[in-house]
Amino acid sequence: MRKKYGVTYGVLAVIIILLVILHLSLASLVRYLLNENMAQMGDYTGSVEGVELYWWRGAYELHNLRIEKIEGDVQAPLLEAPLIDIAISWKALWEQRALVSVIRFTGPELTFVDAQNEQDKQAGEGVDWRETLQDQLPITMNELQVVDGVLAFRNFSTEPQVNLYANNVDLTIYNLSTAEDLEGTRDASLEGTAMFLGHAPIEAHAAFDPLVRMEDFAFRLRVTDVELPRINDFASVYGNFDFQAGSGELVIEVSVEDGELQGYVKPLMRDVQIFDFEQDIQNSDKGVLRGMWEALVGGGEAVLKNQLKDQLATRVTLGGTLDDTEVSPLQAFFGILRNGFIEAFNSGFDRREPGEG
Repeated sequence: MRKKYGVTYGVLAVIIILLVILHLSLASLVRYLLNENMAQMGDYTGSVEGVELYWWRGAYELHNLRIEKIEGDVQAPLLEAPLIDIAISWKALWEQRALVSVIRFTGPELTFVDAQNEQDKQAGEGVDWRETLQDQLPITMNELQVVDGVLAFRNFSTEPQVNLYANNVDLTIYNLSTAEDLEGTRDASLEGTAMFLGHAPIEAHAAFDPLVRMEDFAFRLRVTDVELPRINDFASVYGNFDFQAGSGELVIEVSVEDGELQGYVKPLMRDVQIFDFEQDIQNSDKGVLRGMWEALVGGGEAVLKNQLKDQLATRVTLGGTLDDTEVSPLQAFFGILRNGFIEAFNSGFDRREPGEG
């Protein structure tokens, strides 16, 4: 009897060892295949450091994903993701009889870069990211979650360097894989919150057709209670002035139908102070012309703002097409949004350069 039990325990031990070896081998194989597939993704390359499998819940984890531009001196990766969890959606399996996944990014950082040199810019163009993601997943993605993420806009080629970012990004994109598979319907949705520069609340909402490439969607974003001096690196580089004081908020609404974009960028600034004689004229680091320009901008702001409420508001209309064959739809969208934001940022001021009549 003891011998029989001894044989049984021995067989179980062998099975357990084989399962452990299989588990580790498959994790290594998945890591190898992912790195092979991401080694060359158009203008970008990617890699993961580790993979862990969780058979009991139908999931696996990717550790330390890094995607960076191949050419140029960008100085920051496009995406860093310490942890990505990819799991079967049991709800979809039960309700829709569909085998789809839920992807959860924890602590990712997505960085867009502007630069004087075109090659050093980074906007994610040059890759069909939807197709690339589908190629990496063994099952269809239905829900995407981001927890405690960071979205940044950098410019390393200016003085000062520009560093705008949203932290504490928490968002969920629902219903990326519709059961009906009907084009022309905005079945998917996005709901998200974040903090701009660590202090100003952000809310974002979107509805879109998950089966087309940015041809049909609606998007709304609102940022409130921004302390304007905190964006002086951006103001100095793109507007050639800085804020002494003030607060503001920003609303962006866009809608795209059949590739045609319409919408607006609307900033509202309160209690704005731009020109300070002691800091801007007597500061030798800025120079006289810079100080005079800030005086001119500050004077324009004083004339145009609502004196009763001590606030300045404007609205810049957005428009354009996303089906230009020379650029990707994502690149076109960000280009229109960026240009509209910069125009809205400066439109309330007298934008004559020093020396112009």
